[in-house]
Amino acid sequence: MPYAPSAHPDEELREWVAGQLLPSGGVIVAEIKGAVVAAMHTEQAEGISWFTQMAVDPALVGKGIGSLLLAHALRTLPLPLRLYTFQANAGARRFYERHGFCAIKFTDGQANEERCPDVLYELHAPRTEA
Repeated sequence: MPYAPSAHPDEELREWVAGQLLPSGGVIVAEIKGAVVAAMHTEQAEGISWFTQMAVDPALVGKGIGSLLLAHALRTLPLPLRLYTFQANAGARRFYERHGFCAIKFTDGQANEERCPDVLYELHAPRTEA
């Protein structure tokens, strides 16, 4: 992401995924012919469901994979559902807004590792036409 350089080297990210994210549960992957093409992580904290990570292979963005992952989260988690995304990530923002998420807070990014302005979204009821 040109607007949000990684705060950690690739090896450190791999260690974090293997050592913390996967053991915490809530990780769902999408596969095509045995290859992982997308992943998401969800968790609950203080009565709020969180969509903490979402990644789709760039070559497959717009093919419905993210919508399938989100639909799974909506079937398994109580609402409200919250997530942060970077303000500059126009594609992600369109995706979440299309699915009924509303922006409830904009930040200057000082609280995230990338120091990139972000936006907090919340969903109370999914859109049925998304």
